[in-house]
Amino acid sequence: MGIKVLYIGEIVGKAGVFCVKKLLPKLKEEHNIDFVIANGEGTTGGFGLGKNHSIYLRKLGIDVLTGGEKIYFKKDMVSHIIKAPYILRPANYPPGNPGRGWRVYTFGENEQKIAVVCLLGQSGFSRVHLSNPFTFLPDIVSRLKDETKNIIFDFHAATTAEKQTMFFHADGLVSAVIGSHSKVQTADERILPRGTGVICDAGRTGSQNSVGGLDPKIEIEKYLSLIPERSQDAWDNLELQGVLLELDDEGRTSSIERVKEVCTEVPDDRNGND
Repeated sequence: MGIKVLYIGEIVGKAGVFCVKKLLPKLKEEHNIDFVIANGEGTTGGFGLGKNHSIYLRKLGIDVLTGGEKIYFKKDMVSHIIKAPYILRPANYPPGNPGRGWRVYTFGENEQKIAVVCLLGQSGFSRVHLSNPFTFLPDIVSRLKDETKNIIFDFHAATTAEKQTMFFHADGLVSAVIGSHSKVQTADERILPRGTGVICDAGRTGSQNSVGGLDPKIEIEKYLSLIPERSQDAWDNLELQGVLLELDDEGRTSSIERVKEVCTEVPDDRNGND
């Protein structure tokens, strides 16, 4: 009996949360989704994931939220992540850090099991330098294989070179490797020879006429002036992006396809705000 997994590309700001609220129920029903994973790295103001947003996204139907180099940007997440098994930080953070980097989840009437792993790449991150994800992965997988063959790996990395190398390193070890971080959906989804489904980036959920989901005017001004300014959500051309996976009984990917679901609804702001 196969498993259908929906991975939602990085949720950016309130616009991204709005897309999840309006579109996720429809997607789950149309595609008979068994399990939902989403990258929540940019949910709260575009930088990190706050406690309240994480709880709300969980209520909306997301089973697992993954993070990246900004997982601890919001102070309340440092204490909350310990009590929230549905949130995963990169596993290659230092031992003893709050939270967990992988976990096995049980779902459905038949109590099927699926494992989710989160690791951070090493290239392109100026603030965070974590342990080598290439050495971490085989050790993690060896522990998980005792419980389930279904393993989804979120590789939060900045460069396509590192992601492509990880794809072949992970082929046959995990069910799928989903790239995140760039917030731009790539068109390279495929299944590797040993049955691992891969894509360089699942994209983003939120405004598509934006700079990574944020207001372009402010982002341009920051480049022109080099003066820090608070980023703001963008709301133009809303879309939920991601990847739909189907896993076979051996934990291999039997199909992988991109998801680009347009959100035609607009927020009903009764307070008169923009």
